[in-house]
Amino acid sequence: MFKVLLVEDEDMIRRGIRFSIDWLKYDCIVIEEALNGQEGYEKICELRPDIVISDINMPIKDGISMIREGLQQHTFSSIIISGYNEFHLAKQAIQLGVTEFLVKPLEDDQLIRALESAKAKVDLIRKYEVISSFKQEREEIINSRFLEKETKTSKYVAKMIAYVQEHYAKKISIHDLVEQLDLSAYYLNQKFKAETSYTFNEFVNRYRIQIAIDLLKAGDSKVYTIAQDIGFSDYKYFISIFKKYAHSTPSQYQEIFRKQE
Repeated sequence: MFKVLLVEDEDMIRRGIRFSIDWLKYDCIVIEEALNGQEGYEKICELRPDIVISDINMPIKDGISMIREGLQQHTFSSIIISGYNEFHLAKQAIQLGVTEFLVKPLEDDQLIRALESAKAKVDLIRKYEVISSFKQEREEIINSRFLEKETKTSKYVAKMIAYVQEHYAKKISIHDLVEQLDLSAYYLNQKFKAETSYTFNEFVNRYRIQIAIDLLKAGDSKVYTIAQDIGFSDYKYFISIFKKYAHSTPSQYQEIFRKQE
């Protein structure tokens, strides 16, 4: 699972990117958003993302400065988003090792291709770090049970995510996984939050809203039907959760999407 930080000062563009694709489908999770370069830098230091997707022109600190300073604290792959009149900054981005330089407005397939490139770069970084850290005992470490133990938590989290993807339309909670994984709810929630930055319940709601947005884009279902189909028996609660994450009502989102089309 690749942790993604999204940094964009324009609310509409940020939300558009956040809900444009099913991130889990591409083995990614958006762990946090930032509204400017300074906030982005602080979240890079705090959350240590694998991939940073950032606008180039932002208040307080621009994207180039944020990435440059962020790389001094933590290694990550980056994708820059720019306007047409900012393309002259591509040279600086290349010098920083930026994986992709995308021009607004973004198409979903452009973002997906950029993500795949960024993921490939992260994989190379990880392999290099493992080899560099254990030069003397490379073969012993790679083949030992130690690495198996270190990746076990990720396997638990992967199973939890898979469970949400399969059962999101039903009433679910972390307690459903206690017996299945033979671990306490407290332990599972702690590990899940450590790897995704979300509690299990928050992740369930975020995933349901992502599905809801995909259904709203398709335009084939009524809002109340969508709410029931993704596991919300209380329509008012669905509306409040949708507004919390999408910053608009489902009907407003449908209208925005129609105008964009």
